Amino acid sequence: MSRARVYVEGGGSRRELQAKCRRGFRTFLSKTVSPVQVPDIVSCGGRGTAYNRFCSAWRQASDHELLILLVDSEGPVSEGFGAWTHLSNHDNWAKPAGATDDNAHLMVQCMEAWFLADKNALAGYFGPGFATNALPPRPNIEQVPKTDIEAGLKDATRATGKGRYNKGRDSYAILGELDPELVASASAHAQRLLRTLGTHVSE
Repeated sequence: MSRARVYVEGGGSRRELQAKCRRGFRTFLSKTVSPVQVPDIVSCGGRGTAYNRFCSAWRQASDHELLILLVDSEGPVSEGFGAWTHLSNHDNWAKPAGATDDNAHLMVQCMEAWFLADKNALAGYFGPGFATNALPPRPNIEQVPKTDIEAGLKDATRATGKGRYNKGRDSYAILGELDPELVASASAHAQRLLRTLGTHVSE
C-alpha cells in the first residue's frame, strides 16, 4: 500500500504550532481510515509556501505516492471550478505537469468553516458560556465569508472560560475534535478530499 502526503497551509513558522497543525489534521483524518493509512501531514505555514513545497515534492515523487496540496480557498469557489482552476484564477498558480484534480484540494472558504459543520464539537471544546447562536447560521458553510466565521467564533466564545477564540491556541485542537462525516455532509470540497484519500488508501 502506498502512502499519501498532504502539504497543508497552516502552522505558521513556530515548531510548536506546526506540531499542533500536524496533530490536528492527523487526528481528524484518522477517523476516516485505519491508523496505518493516515496520510503524512506536512505543515507549511503560508499558502504560498505550501504550494512551493508541494511543487518541489511533486518533481521528485514516485508513482506510488499520492501528494496533495490542501489550502484555504480564501473566497468563494465558482460552481463547476476544480481546485486547480480556482488556484490559477485566485493565486496565479500553475498546475504542475502530470498533476490531476486529485492532487489539489480546498478548504472553503477557510479551515474554520469546517467548525460550523460540528457545532457540538465547538461547544464541547469551549464549555459553559459558549453561544452557539452567535455563529453564522447559513447551512452551506462554503458560502460563509472568512471574516464572518472569524467574527462569529469570537462572539460565540467571549463568555467562555477559555476566552475568545484564538487561532494559534484553539484551531487545531478543535479540528481534531470534529466529526468528519458532519464536515463532509456540509462541505462538498471536504467530501472530495476524504473520498480521494479513502479511494487511494484502499487501492
